[in-house]
Amino acid sequence: SGTEKKKEKPPGQKEKKEECHSNDQNPQTQASPSPQPSSQTLQTHRQTQESKSSAPAKSIKKSLTAEKPHSAWESSDDSRNKLLRVASTSKLISKVAKNADKYVSIWYIKATKMSTREKNSQEGEYIKMFMRGRPITMFIPSHVENYDDIRTELPPEKLKLEWVYGYRGRDCRANVYLLPTGEIVYFIASVVVLFNYEERTQRHYLGHTDCVKCLAVHPDKIRIATGQLAGVDKDGRPLQPHVRVWDSVSLATLQVIGLGTFERGVGCLDFSKADSGTHLCVIDDSNEHMLTVWDWQRKSKIAEIKTTNEVVLAVEFHPTDANTIITCGKSHIFFWTWSGNSLSRKQGIFGKYEKPKFVQCLAFLGNGDVLTGDSGGIILIWGKTTVESTPGKGPKGVYQISRQIKAHDGSVFTLCQMRNGMLLTGGGKDRKIILWDHDLNPEREIEVPDQYGTIRAVAEGKADQFLVGTSRNFVLRGTFNDGFLVEVQGHTDELWGLASHPFKDLFLTCAQDRQVCMWNSVDHTLEWTRLLDEPGHCADFHPSGAVVAIGTHSGRWFVLDAETRDLVSIHTDGNEQLSVMRYSVDGTLLAVGSHDNFIYLYVVTENGRKYSRYGKCTGHSSYITHLDWSPDNKYIMSNSGDYEILYWDIPSGCKLIRNRSDCKDIDWTTYTCVLGFQVFGVWPEGSDGTDINALVRSHNRKVIAVADDFCKVHLFQYPCSKPKAPSHKYSAHSSHVTNVSFTHSDGHLISTGGKDMSIIQWKLVEKVTLPQNDIVIDLGATKVAIPASENAVQSPAPLPQPFNEMNQNESVAGSSPASLESNLEQSVEASEEQSEEQSEGSSLDPAEQGYEEPSNEMSEEHSESTVTEEQQDNSPVS
Repeated sequence: SGTEKKKEKPPGQKEKKEECHSNDQNPQTQASPSPQPSSQTLQTHRQTQESKSSAPAKSIKKSLTAEKPHSAWESSDDSRNKLLRVASTSKLISKVAKNADKYVSIWYIKATKMSTREKNSQEGEYIKMFMRGRPITMFIPSHVENYDDIRTELPPEKLKLEWVYGYRGRDCRANVYLLPTGEIVYFIASVVVLFNYEERTQRHYLGHTDCVKCLAVHPDKIRIATGQLAGVDKDGRPLQPHVRVWDSVSLATLQVIGLGTFERGVGCLDFSKADSGTHLCVIDDSNEHMLTVWDWQRKSKIAEIKTTNEVVLAVEFHPTDANTIITCGKSHIFFWTWSGNSLSRKQGIFGKYEKPKFVQCLAFLGNGDVLTGDSGGIILIWGKTTVESTPGKGPKGVYQISRQIKAHDGSVFTLCQMRNGMLLTGGGKDRKIILWDHDLNPEREIEVPDQYGTIRAVAEGKADQFLVGTSRNFVLRGTFNDGFLVEVQGHTDELWGLASHPFKDLFLTCAQDRQVCMWNSVDHTLEWTRLLDEPGHCADFHPSGAVVAIGTHSGRWFVLDAETRDLVSIHTDGNEQLSVMRYSVDGTLLAVGSHDNFIYLYVVTENGRKYSRYGKCTGHSSYITHLDWSPDNKYIMSNSGDYEILYWDIPSGCKLIRNRSDCKDIDWTTYTCVLGFQVFGVWPEGSDGTDINALVRSHNRKVIAVADDFCKVHLFQYPCSKPKAPSHKYSAHSSHVTNVSFTHSDGHLISTGGKDMSIIQWKLVEKVTLPQNDIVIDLGATKVAIPASENAVQSPAPLPQPFNEMNQNESVAGSSPASLESNLEQSVEASEEQSEEQSEGSSLDPAEQGYEEPSNEMSEEHSESTVTEEQQDNSPVS
């Protein structure tokens, strides 16, 4: 959602106010904080400096003009962002563009004079990048003979979505179903997951551009409709909420509905049943909770009406009466009669029965009676009775309560009608699932264990099994006899901490839900979990892999045994949030970066089990964000919240290195700092300095992965030392991406979401290029390469095509559910082959991909300014 895009300011932030300064000034001056000037003060300060240096400025102008064709940062506003070349004998002329305090600017400026002090402290060529008005100095390494010769290209590696960890159950309902393919369908972030629990495989529908919030399955059990929330793209432009109807076998998008119609998001939806799913009804999240009825195959809106200003929790078509739609929510149930393009409402009257605060869910009996579950734990049966009407118009039917059943302690949260006519109900407070016979008498019951949370969704499974989605984001599979098995699980709150094991296929996550989870990236299973006393925010493995250090929001940090999850050690540094934990390459030192602006150093012994304080790095004027060690354990590079890049000499007592150019040639063991010469090209034009949350270099030093605030994961070439560097970018998260980490072999990349609480595993694959004589044919949602060679082997898999009126009769009237199911196995295999080339293309909106829906209504503007090769791929599915 739009409100979830920008991450909240981390708790415990402490930033010492200081006067705006350059990273190349005297370190002693940096360590002495002073009041931070306002924007007006900055402009005045720059004007004063400019007036003092007016003479050199005139001499500079010619040289800048001559070199501009080689190094200018292309922009519609040349005065805002410029890249200028400077020799080693240079001095900053503070003529900053008037909008420099809001945007990223990179400057090289040449002057004729330099003081002796500046010569001693600034040797060599360097770049100054301005971030919100603050200058950031980055010295060019000695091996770079000519900066203009540096070329940054797209990396040959690409990412393919392989696995999604987690499920959105905390604030959703009725979003778990079993498909005829044997797959469980559910969603998290902007991904709809189809999980085969027997084969332990996943497929993913990636057509959505923001949080998926609701899901409905067509009567044929093949087609699925999913609705999403509104959002904003990286430029603040709105992304319209809409419904996507797609094929669960081929994963092809059949229709996109409601662009420009729905407000805020899609709350609930349902396919019609009496007419074999021809129509779709939708409730949006506007104040009036508009009810719309669609002929989804023709993408035409048939009827629209306001429902209520109160919360609407469910909408369903009557299974036998095609003209009846029922909605329910806060203190109401409405029976709608649909005729042509009009909808008329009759409110359910509770009469002698107590009116509930919420009518939570709906279901239907075989005789057409309506069942409702409410917040009081009551199931009400509504039967249709005939009453007298106006002469000449025939009798009218009115739904009235015929029976009341006390079902649960607390609310009845979900109702599920089974194939054999029996009923499953799920309770909230009592966490019970009850099986009711045909006469609605309780027959069996089972309680969901407390650690899984309350029940949010119940669906029928294979044989006597049933599926349960819970408020703590578990998907369970169980029976009344054998209890429950956990099929899907994830975190339940914002997720920031991530670390990969140094030599095993394991990675660890920690979140504000206080859970620490160890995951297996091969089996895609949870190895173990442990509940901490407080939320975790950062983590790092000891190089031996024996222990892992976890930093929290209070300044405390824990060391856990990586095998047994036992607590090894507890320490406290300050009383504010810890933002980074980093072991040295040999594991003998640990650096702890805090929001109190200090870096704490510990000597580590006994294979990571004993820690003793060594020192403290003092000099940053804002909270620590990232840090990295040198290979010899002597130096640390660190970034802070006010865009400083500082270097520290650890053997000399954690002293701040005055001459930063001395560190320009250090080949850092890891590279996670977001500011530095080797990586500054990842910053987008117009960034405010907080748009990049995390960065990591691969172990083979070929690529950089970046997590940004706009739901994207980027893959850049390393090094990345040119502005506006091209990248491959991928979408699957629906909130700010908080962290990224490569696994030990560089075979996979793990990314974590903030508000969406998702963990996504990407596989690194070499880019496959088509021979020059291949022909690319665009068929709706899929691009197919037809080799020119007669000997080329062509896949017999059918191509998914968007649904339109030309194939409507064949797809709907001519094919029964049974005939569709008969080809499931072959179609699934075909979709898996097609998905190999679709993962990266799915990270773009249809507008980015050149994908055209059957109507011009699909007009989302969500393209990114970053140059990407993936714009050649146009499929919204994986």
